Amino acid sequence: MAGAYAVAAVGKAILSLLASACPKPEFAGAEFELYQAKNFQQPMEEGIALYLHRITPANNIRNMPPRVLLDGHRYKPSLPVDLHYLLIPYARDAFKQQRLLGWAMRAMEDMTILNAGLLNQPGPETNLFFDKEAVDVIMETFPIQDIGSIWEVAKPAIQPGVPYVVRMLLLDSLLEVVEADLVQTRVFGMGEVRT
Repeated sequence: MAGAYAVAAVGKAILSLLASACPKPEFAGAEFELYQAKNFQQPMEEGIALYLHRITPANNIRNMPPRVLLDGHRYKPSLPVDLHYLLIPYARDAFKQQRLLGWAMRAMEDMTILNAGLLNQPGPETNLFFDKEAVDVIMETFPIQDIGSIWEVAKPAIQPGVPYVVRMLLLDSLLEVVEADLVQTRVFGMGEVRT
């Protein structure tokens, strides 16, 4: 069950995979951090920042049926969302920064599907995802409006970045759907006078 905390778990899983795959001799001091707008004012010296700049409803499906567990309990429908990230490299010089960016892009392309084993990282919330749950991570095109918004937040420390989308993250509800017993008979009182 990917609950409300799954949004943070996805970002952490991506950074954890990048950190473990990082070529250490060249980028030995690289950091891997989730960023928010204030971090652009004092960015890291070297490493990869992952900035979640927007969340949208998943395009493939909107009206999902109630979620039914193996024991027959029914829960309110899951909320399918897409997470839009900007992957930003930092380094002391442009050459090293571009090498780090090229490596990170290749590493991201190598991990286009994040399964539950990768998403259930140790941390405050473990086992957020069922065994068969997974999300897609793909490079996306960047709307010009978003570029302007991010540049406005990040100036004067704007850096090159690559947009990625995590598709179809299902945020499951914990509210159970309680149903009454099936109707056996109906009694209509049309035409009857009640006193």
